[in-house]
Amino acid sequence: GTDEVVFGQVGGSILLLCRNVSKEATEVVWFQGDPHSFPPLFSSRVSFPPDVRFSLVDNSSLSITELRVQDEGNYTCREVLNKTDHEHRVQLLVASKSSPQLSLSCRGTVCELCLDQSPGSLWLLNQHVCGSLCVEGAAGREAGLCLVLKNCSPGSVSDHVLSLLIDPPQSTPKCWAETSSSGLMLQLFCSWPGGYPHPTLHWREEGQDLENSSWVISSTSSSDTHVETLNSSHLSHRKVFKCVGSHVVKPEQPACTVEIKIPSLESEPPKTCFVGDNVTLTCRVTESTPAARLSWLRDITQPQEEIQPGGRFLITQEGNVSRLTIRNCSQGTDSGCYVCKAQNPVGLRELFVCLTVKQPVNVVGIVGAVVVLSLLAVLTVTGVVLYYNPLLCLRACSAVPRNADSGDVLVLVDSDDDEEGKGDTE
Repeated sequence: GTDEVVFGQVGGSILLLCRNVSKEATEVVWFQGDPHSFPPLFSSRVSFPPDVRFSLVDNSSLSITELRVQDEGNYTCREVLNKTDHEHRVQLLVASKSSPQLSLSCRGTVCELCLDQSPGSLWLLNQHVCGSLCVEGAAGREAGLCLVLKNCSPGSVSDHVLSLLIDPPQSTPKCWAETSSSGLMLQLFCSWPGGYPHPTLHWREEGQDLENSSWVISSTSSSDTHVETLNSSHLSHRKVFKCVGSHVVKPEQPACTVEIKIPSLESEPPKTCFVGDNVTLTCRVTESTPAARLSWLRDITQPQEEIQPGGRFLITQEGNVSRLTIRNCSQGTDSGCYVCKAQNPVGLRELFVCLTVKQPVNVVGIVGAVVVLSLLAVLTVTGVVLYYNPLLCLRACSAVPRNADSGDVLVLVDSDDDEEGKGDTE
């Protein structure tokens, strides 16, 4: 069996991808045919002359130029590891540049259609024509390079077969950028599916042809999706890359572009947390192509190690927003600034988010202290007044009615009136 089917064109070039190659692989070997029956076709450990039509891209994928009909067949790549040998199988079908020559003979509604194309074209015809072109239970069977179709008309067969065998993609190319699994390389993706044979996709930098740059391994391929991997040392903020697509029956060359950008972060005001409470620090990426990887660190006074989620730390990320939650704040260990780091192959940006941890405020204690202080102030004022003017208290007491049953009589006598009364008596 095969893992994927790839279409090429006579005279063109093709890139057979060795998918999911492990970074630990010590060698990649390509076979044409059964790897258990045929010798290796190409190995990453063998150097070939530069004029050979076969070469390796990224030390793993097989590039074939000046395609011939004889190149059609099954290919297998095998990665050599210490413990396992992972294999990926590709079937290559090669189509002729010229339009297919049809030989059509019909007897009633039964038609025999023969092609001068390769078995790959017949395979495609058998996959798409039968059941979609002929009505009422169409059937087809291979007879060399011929198909027998039932319930068909000669005109519908010839028109539809031509449109199926040579058909440009109907949509426009789509471009996007991603970060490689290692996090150090930029991968540019260009996809233009839906045509036969496969279109030719060419990556280039705006203002400079990537194919003529020494640091580009390969920038052109004949496949539905073309991936270009670039080293981060050759990237800069707002550099634009363009993918141009072409097809044998499409005169125009549609294109799409990708503008790569260094991450940009949105600042956040300082945060405050009371001892024993929880607090969440937020970091937001406002711009980044490709998407940035977000991580949290302590400030420069602490060891430059990423904060790992677990224990009192919880890190969550939704889209371009990362949140660091600190549980049970501690004044001794959690106060200070934290660094939100955003990185992609284009560059690195850091944002400081500072946290202050305070002791909680005792509201009951404060209210009690205010009340006690107020009472002390009243008692102090009263004591001062009584000390300097004791008659004030006596007069105030006289205004208070006594209990009638007490039998006590209070007589207040003015000293001057008392002296006058004594004189009169004498």
